[in-house]
Amino acid sequence: MVKKCFFGISAMAACALADKPMNVVFILADDLGWSDTTLYGHTSLYKTPNIERLAKRGMTFTRAHSNSPLCSPTRASILTGQTPARHGSTAPQHHLGTMRMEPSVKPSAPPGSKALETESVTRLDTAFPTLGKMVQDAGYKTAHFGKWHLGPEPYSPLEHGFDVDIPHWHGPGPKGSFVAPWSYPRLQPKSPKEHIEDRMAEEAVKWLGSVGKKPFFMNYWQFSVHAPFDAKEELIEKYRKEINPNDPQRCPVYAAMVHSLDDAVGTLLDAIDANGLSDETIIVFTSDNGGNMYNEVEGETPTSNAPLRGGKATMFEGGIRVPCVVVWPGVTTPESRCDEIIQLSDFYPTLLNGLDIDLPADWPIDGVDLMPALKGGTLGRDAIFTYFPHSPPIPDWLPPAMSVHSGDWKLIRLFCQGENGAHDYRLYNLKEDIGEKNNLAASYPEKVRTLDRMIENYIEESGAVVPQPNPKFNPKMYAPENIGVPKDKQKLKGEVAGWIGAGTCSLEQGEGTLVVNSRGEDPFLSAQRFDAVKGGPFRICFSMKSDSKGTGTVYYNKPAAAGRTVSFPVHHDGAYHEYEVSIPVDMLNAVRLDPSRGPGRMEIDWIRVFNSSGEAVCEWAF
Repeated sequence: MVKKCFFGISAMAACALADKPMNVVFILADDLGWSDTTLYGHTSLYKTPNIERLAKRGMTFTRAHSNSPLCSPTRASILTGQTPARHGSTAPQHHLGTMRMEPSVKPSAPPGSKALETESVTRLDTAFPTLGKMVQDAGYKTAHFGKWHLGPEPYSPLEHGFDVDIPHWHGPGPKGSFVAPWSYPRLQPKSPKEHIEDRMAEEAVKWLGSVGKKPFFMNYWQFSVHAPFDAKEELIEKYRKEINPNDPQRCPVYAAMVHSLDDAVGTLLDAIDANGLSDETIIVFTSDNGGNMYNEVEGETPTSNAPLRGGKATMFEGGIRVPCVVVWPGVTTPESRCDEIIQLSDFYPTLLNGLDIDLPADWPIDGVDLMPALKGGTLGRDAIFTYFPHSPPIPDWLPPAMSVHSGDWKLIRLFCQGENGAHDYRLYNLKEDIGEKNNLAASYPEKVRTLDRMIENYIEESGAVVPQPNPKFNPKMYAPENIGVPKDKQKLKGEVAGWIGAGTCSLEQGEGTLVVNSRGEDPFLSAQRFDAVKGGPFRICFSMKSDSKGTGTVYYNKPAAAGRTVSFPVHHDGAYHEYEVSIPVDMLNAVRLDPSRGPGRMEIDWIRVFNSSGEAVCEWAF
């Protein structure tokens, strides 16, 4: 092994370290936001004393970014050193049965969408020279504890360079619950209320004591603080007493989850110290994406990423800026901070170079070696790129996008959202506007062009599969004012009182009625934001008059299919008639009404859905 020069410790200790391989403990939290620890001064509710212990031993990065606002893409980037644009894992679909090893463009999109999104890879290819494989081949003992979410066997940690994998679970979160009884096939709880994070830390410490004098590489990838949202009851009650209703972070369940996450960090740190390994163990602590702002727990969002905008699954800073601490004995200065922009794919070359392991030949690496920054210097990098060609229905959503950070500037390209297939842009100066409130794209067109050229050059160099213009885009269905608005609160084009007209009809608001103007053939209207209801069979009742022709049909449940229909006769005499259609299912999650088969005008006075007990579970009065 090549001897290195170390700083911040005695010459004798440095000489000893230079002759001994360094160990690595890589702690990756799940969905822990930048403001969810006490590192950055933006929480008064959450308690993270053990993460603070780490920070006192090493360097805290203030501008660390995940490679994606969602988990699996970032995890793949840590293990490969590549961005999702290059390795193709762009969405967390790796627990699904669908096997897709190459990204592609989706064949279709809704008519109101300007872009065809992409299909993500659903497994981490075992041909990749992953971080686990590289250190294992160099003689390290390796283990993975906790969440994986990059594919079941034969794509599990065991096939990616890890000798041990506990609990050997490929799903997107904890199996059943954080608190026992849980349902991992290969791991049984030791006590009735055992917490999975406590157990994972216990298993990790047990393994740590078994490796002897061999160098080791441990992935401790926490289940915390991903859904499902539950925690130790005593901790929930502790934090319930500390809630400030005026604080955007006011969820006692989430606070209890953060507490257990931090406890696990402390357990690992105690074990490293107790085994006399603190001077020869690199510790990385970070998170795979920003904090969750779209689920609800006891009527509240789990957390708040303020002062950042947005959260998990958004391209705003709340979705991709993450906490990060690196403890590297002999390299990092205790209690130091670094403002350099870094991305989690940087740890691939940083760790391999730092461990004197040759980087793989013919393997493109997007990450950069962080050693200059870890020693207190600068990186001199031009930019980092975040690629997210999807638009999940969450607050602060955006259409399929890609961003570039360069210096104080951040540009978000919204694929195909401009005129005639061109792109649209959001430009922010993060030094002056960390909350991304002011889009400066119109004020700095040259800056937009410069940064967008960087995006385009990276797309070409990486060979990324990118969204394409939607050939079936209908401008009448497009609502740009909805960008950034939660999809359940959007006003859709053509929507009247919660219904959308499609096929060969349009809707308008009448005088206390819903007016359906049909051009013939296939007019239909669908209920929007229809919450699933149980308790069937159901009856759909409505009052309607018509001067059209032909029979009517009710489609029920998604996706619309011929086998999920009930037809009924319609009176086309211009007078109101009441109709009742029976729907033979126990659960109803969608309703579509085809009121006729011909041209004409129909007016609907009211619509109601009754369950088997005669209770109106949905109703519309126009």
